[in-house]
Amino acid sequence: MSAPQTQLTVLAETPAPRLVTEVPGPQALALIERDRKVTSPSLPRAYQFVPKRGAGSVVEDVDGNLFLDLNAGIAVASTGHCHPRVVEAVQRQAAELIHYSASDFYLPIYSEVCEQLDRIAPMKADARAFLTNSGTEAVEAAIKLARHATGRQYVISMFQSFHGRSYGSVSLTASKSLYRAGFGPMLPGVIHTWFGDCSHCPLNLTYPECDFATVRYLENVIFRRLVKPWEVAVVIVEPILGEGGYIVPPPGWMEALREVCTKHGILLAVDEVQSGMGRTGKMWAIQHSDVQPDIVLAGKGIASGIPLGAMIARDDLMVWETGAHGSTYGGNPVSCAAALATIDLIEHGLMDNAREVGGFMIEGLRRIQLRQPLVEEVRGLGMMIGIEFADHDTAVDVEKAAFRRGLLMLTCGDASLRMSPPLVFRRDQAETALGIFEEAVAEVASAGG
Repeated sequence: MSAPQTQLTVLAETPAPRLVTEVPGPQALALIERDRKVTSPSLPRAYQFVPKRGAGSVVEDVDGNLFLDLNAGIAVASTGHCHPRVVEAVQRQAAELIHYSASDFYLPIYSEVCEQLDRIAPMKADARAFLTNSGTEAVEAAIKLARHATGRQYVISMFQSFHGRSYGSVSLTASKSLYRAGFGPMLPGVIHTWFGDCSHCPLNLTYPECDFATVRYLENVIFRRLVKPWEVAVVIVEPILGEGGYIVPPPGWMEALREVCTKHGILLAVDEVQSGMGRTGKMWAIQHSDVQPDIVLAGKGIASGIPLGAMIARDDLMVWETGAHGSTYGGNPVSCAAALATIDLIEHGLMDNAREVGGFMIEGLRRIQLRQPLVEEVRGLGMMIGIEFADHDTAVDVEKAAFRRGLLMLTCGDASLRMSPPLVFRRDQAETALGIFEEAVAEVASAGG
């Protein structure tokens, strides 16, 4: 093991948080000032955190403060920061071949990743994959493939969903109007409907003939008033809302949605960019239901932080012609090497750890909820956990109070915090995190939050 890797191994085992300066510290403040002069003002920094290095679930900032990571770089560092096996795979591949475009040539490691994705895809039919640089590119590919394969034009997405910020995917995104403001017109042919049960739907939809009113809304409103179902190519849905609030649909809801799609010959694409790759205790969140999708979208945790995404579709849907879609960098050899190591680690221990330690965290948070009235709801599966507060400002106050104590969290939805730590997160670290989180909630409550 190399000296830098040994140092990272030590860092991963070091108790955290450990703060040696106020946060942010002097080095962090200086770098933040430099950043402000040269970077795009569109970058929505959550708080003044300036990471220098990370290992496992511990991240050190430029001032030497150690933080316990409960956001994993927005659910990206699935195997933890700088996992030795991922680092070794990247280094080995970088020493052999850093880049050659898979759009024009045959890369052995590209097809190897596609074989693995076919093997783990949550559908019984054979699958093929198209590799991208990111989750949003995977969404774009799904829109194109669905329209091409079906000959239909309309795409249905969900309110509160997040699918990315490139033009096609931001047209599907409906979690915040900010993401669309000033960029219209959006991609034509996109229609939105409601996600999950009525508890998170401001219209309080009710249809006596169906428990899942939000699904029946498709039949009773969209297909009756807006478009014929035979004009709809695909419904694209997150099995668990990510940026929209870490909201889990009720049991049976995905099955009801699948039934409507099947009835009308509409493809069902599940966006697993945030919920996939073992985060919920199964490889894919859709596997918590009895549903087989037609298309699966992956990203974020698929390569432990090296840019990669994937659109995985049933083999019989991959009917587009040679040259119809491509990518210069998608499926880069170094990214593919990281993905192979990541998938193996997730399958051989980390997925189970996500289920077990995540379950422990959910139980602990629900006990905190009983003691801290500021916490209104705890929901989630595995290490995809949402915590609801009364309003957005309260969630932000708790987020910042946790940061000052060395705990890295992020808000989501309208009034929620998310806990999405690396899948290597240990039980002792979870116990520490729960204690700090409760301290942060109590501080905000005492301040009148």
